[in-house]
Amino acid sequence: MNINEHLLFLQGFFKEPKRVGSVIPSSRFLAAKMVQSVPWNEVKAVAELGSGTGAITRFIKPQLHESKVLLFERDKKMRNNLRIEYPDFPCYSNACQLVKTIHQEGIGQLDCIISGLPFFNFTSEMRETLLHQMVEALKPGGVFVAFQYSLQMKKQFAKAFTIENIEFVPLNFPPAFVYTCRKKEML
Repeated sequence: MNINEHLLFLQGFFKEPKRVGSVIPSSRFLAAKMVQSVPWNEVKAVAELGSGTGAITRFIKPQLHESKVLLFERDKKMRNNLRIEYPDFPCYSNACQLVKTIHQEGIGQLDCIISGLPFFNFTSEMRETLLHQMVEALKPGGVFVAFQYSLQMKKQFAKAFTIENIEFVPLNFPPAFVYTCRKKEML
């Protein structure tokens, strides 16, 4: 990661701190933890929500086996940077339109969603919309991996998904919790 990406992230934070969530991008330790629990050999379609400057995308790319990757980033400058860095990964601005976007891309359902979104900073309405979109977009048994800076979203994540694991990553600023979840199977 270069100094320009750090500055881009910092600018995004000062412009919209509740949407960016941190003053610096995720550490390589957090990014590695985010991708390690995904069964990449089974992933045909994945979405990364809150891609930022690509700190986690960088770790996703080497894991892929002919998978379709969709990136979502609200900040226009960061989104443009992602389009340059990852020209093969379509990049969109609004994760609240996840289901519509995957259908436009010809994807029935996603195998995996990786999220760097600061859910707790959002309004309860926006959190509910995002969670609904993710549940609709994921296939039954699909993997949802997210990091948060606290355990405040645990209850809401547990309503929407089966939480398989929560790991603490101290080597990040701020330190973070990585949730590994699965979409509940249909009965």
